[in-house]
Amino acid sequence: MKERVRISELINLNAYWLGLSFMWNSLHVLVLPAVLLSFVSDARKNTALGLLTFVGLIVAMIVQPISGGLSDRWSTRMGRRRPWIGLGTGLDLIFLALLAMSRNLPLLAIAYIGLQLTSNLAHGPAQGLMHDRVPVSQMGVASGVKNVFDMAGLVISSLLIGRILDPEHIGTSMGVIAAFLILGAVFTLFGVRESTETVTPAPHAEQLPALRELGFQTYPAFWRLIIVRLLFLSGVYGVQTFAQYYIRDTLRVADPVKLTGDLLATIVLTLIGFSVLAGYLSDRYGRKPMHTIATALVVVGSLLMTIADSASSILIYGSIIGAGIGLFISANWALANDLAPQGQAGKFLGLTNLATAGAGALSRLAGPGIDLVNGLRPGAYYGYTALFATTALMALASLVLLTRVPEVRRRAEPAEHPAGLTPGL
Repeated sequence: MKERVRISELINLNAYWLGLSFMWNSLHVLVLPAVLLSFVSDARKNTALGLLTFVGLIVAMIVQPISGGLSDRWSTRMGRRRPWIGLGTGLDLIFLALLAMSRNLPLLAIAYIGLQLTSNLAHGPAQGLMHDRVPVSQMGVASGVKNVFDMAGLVISSLLIGRILDPEHIGTSMGVIAAFLILGAVFTLFGVRESTETVTPAPHAEQLPALRELGFQTYPAFWRLIIVRLLFLSGVYGVQTFAQYYIRDTLRVADPVKLTGDLLATIVLTLIGFSVLAGYLSDRYGRKPMHTIATALVVVGSLLMTIADSASSILIYGSIIGAGIGLFISANWALANDLAPQGQAGKFLGLTNLATAGAGALSRLAGPGIDLVNGLRPGAYYGYTALFATTALMALASLVLLTRVPEVRRRAEPAEHPAGLTPGL
């Protein structure tokens, strides 16, 4: 039986997500869109941003479940997950430094894709920590805490990097990003009581088939949930990715980077409150009702964004989208933990990144489409209207598929088994 986890350990378990969120939201929402304007023409900016980040997120989709699965069967005196977190974070710092020195598009691309690889060496194993330590009765609350840290990283990065970023000299911004990443890693590496029980790793010949066993037939509900997550997040990630160019083109404000940061901060502050609320409500009333409310909010907010004509209206409509995302991510993560097989949390929760990073990757492919539609009638910017309409449609499609995912709540905690030795799989 897993013991109830104190709030201090919930904080340490999730502190690393603050550093990761700060890093990736700074890069994807603010740094890369601003820096790329120095390397590509204005007419190709959405295409360049979309394709570069698409390639990086494909790397994340591949690496994260592999590293998560390997950590399920790892055995060191530090435990299973933390050695990977330490290794990945150390390598991240090298590529952040390379990003700071990038003076052309090829070097920028190498640094960004390398960072995706090393960061996801840590990301996959880190996702298994919560499943290892937290009992089912606390999983909704723990998911809410995780999302608070995720979103706090987004808010802080939006407000801080949005004000200090100089696209011509990004060294200071990269230093701040590295500091937040290290801070989060220190709390998780030294504050989590991971099991140090010695487990004899399975031979490589036995490990690889286990990693390839993805449970399509054994756990069909889990895979349907992954597709639900993919559909919903593909829409909302598109809004996040191209927000700076949308604001730059349609509002013509003096400082689009700052307003983009303010928009993301507004969305996320709303998101934080609703993600905590969703964690509590999903434990009490179930995960699927929260998904339904989340979809309604994202649809309304996205359609309203098509008629936004001022900074204040963008912030108001963005907060509606943020409320929907907050409800979704907490309820969806809790349901993923409900459905993940015991003893294989690192691998299966790592597989959720096929949806998370996959959604990010798919959303980036909207970039060429936005540039194409915008070019059909220059100055009308119908490409952004199509982006928001697609976001609403994707959310509705995810809700339709959710009807085929059962509301499974484990009533009791089974005895813990060493990694790789769980009966039944």
